[in-house]
This record gives sequence, C-alpha cells and structure tokens, in this order.
Amino acid sequence: MKTRINWIGDDWTRVKNHCRTTDNKEFTEKEPTEEFKRKLLISEHSPIRLLEVDWTWEDIYSWVATHWSRHKFEKFISTQRDDRTKHDISRNDAPQGAPVTFDGYANMQNLIDSFRKRLCFCASPETRELGEDFKVVLHENHPEMADVLVPNCIYRFGCPEFKTCGYFAKFKNYVCTHEFGWHDGSFIWPDLVSIQFRYDIYNQYFYDSHPLKEE
Repeated sequence: MKTRINWIGDDWTRVKNHCRTTDNKEFTEKEPTEEFKRKLLISEHSPIRLLEVDWTWEDIYSWVATHWSRHKFEKFISTQRDDRTKHDISRNDAPQGAPVTFDGYANMQNLIDSFRKRLCFCASPETRELGEDFKVVLHENHPEMADVLVPNCIYRFGCPEFKTCGYFAKFKNYVCTHEFGWHDGSFIWPDLVSIQFRYDIYNQYFYDSHPLKEE
C-alpha cells in the first residue's frame, strides 16, 4: 500500500450537532447513526467539511504529485532544491519521474470533488492508482467516508468526458450480469436513480474487480 493515513478528524457527534444548528435544534451527545452518516455524505451538506484526513504518499513520481496538487486541498510536497536534497542532480536536470513525498490534508468535500476526477480511467494510471489505494486504506476503518469516493460517471450517472474511457460501459455490464434483487433479467436503470443504491453497487464492483481488493 502506498497510502499512510496520519490522522483523521471524524468527530461525527460534532458534525451532527452543527447540522442540528442549521435546523434550529440544540446540541446533543447522541452519536449519529450509520444511516445518518451516509445520507449526510451523499447530500454533501456543509458540515461534512468538519471531517478531515491527513495522509502521506512516499516515493511517488514528481509528475504524479503535480497532478494531485491541482486539486483544492492543502498539500506539502518534498522540495527538489539543490541545497535540500541528498543527490548530485541539479534541480534544472531533475526528471519528472524523480521520487517525492506528498502529504495531503483535505476535508471530506475536498476528497469527494478530487476523487471524482482521479478515480476516472481518463486519469493517468499512476495517478488513479494512488486514489484507488487511498480509497482501500480509508475503507478499513472509515467505510462510510471511503464509499462516497466515486468516479464522476458514477456520480453523474453517465460519462461527461469528451472521449469516454469505457468504465461506465463496464459498470453497466456488471449491473446487467449480476443479481441485485431482480429475478426477471429486466433492464433496471430506473432503480439506480437512488444515489445510495448506485454507490453501493459501484463499491461492490470496485472491490470485486480491483487489484487492491481487501482480503
């Protein structure tokens, strides 16, 4: 695994209480249910920004770090300054494939937005694989957070790119060749209008087909 989770801000009672404020309700000490957590994450209401993740990717290509640096969250990338490195290569001559360390610090809205782009198969494989690795590692202890990290086609229920990567077609084929409570083999796209249901099927597909599938 490439991803190391350094810290997670996951005080769900705090998140729930700020939701209560927006609904003119008092704070309580009651822990929110799993159903509440998943509904809030899918709704993307502003209190999800109180959920935060600090992580590290070590020895990744410099150009891959540049890809991830384009997204709107805090990042800290090891320098290639001549006076701060241990090799004799001039910074002017350092290749794009030089290894760097990337620390990311993002709230949940940052992650949802970024991963819609980076889990897409139009993204460079090396860049996407870090996103997939992050999703698997986060899922170990925070499945509700990991499960809303989906590619844009799953979120939008169709590919929005100039040229499709073909992933959504594969997802459709997966849906049509597996049973999800239907027995007549009929075309079931109307049922996928439910975002939670669609995300559940995507996550099953992800872990069924992904090389980093959890044991």
